[in-house]
Amino acid sequence: MIPTRRCVVCFAKKAKPDLIRIVKPPKTAQFAITIDTSNKKQGRGAYICKSQTCLQNARKKKAFERSFKQSVQSELYVALETLETELLLNEP
Repeated sequence: MIPTRRCVVCFAKKAKPDLIRIVKPPKTAQFAITIDTSNKKQGRGAYICKSQTCLQNARKKKAFERSFKQSVQSELYVALETLETELLLNEP
């Protein structure tokens, strides 16, 4: 059975492989909130759909700020835009 998670933008429940994980490391870590491509990093995770709409609406709805209860650096949104471009190029 594949575990399901909820997208922080559209609130749709989907299988973990269909979502992108964003992770906030534990308080002891000195790292910023990042995209977790391995799905194994420690810390609080938030998930977002791989759809173009969710990726674009993440900043507008402040989805990660709400999920992590703190402000999110603009570098994360730049990384998501880059990922969105890569996903669009890889679509069949």
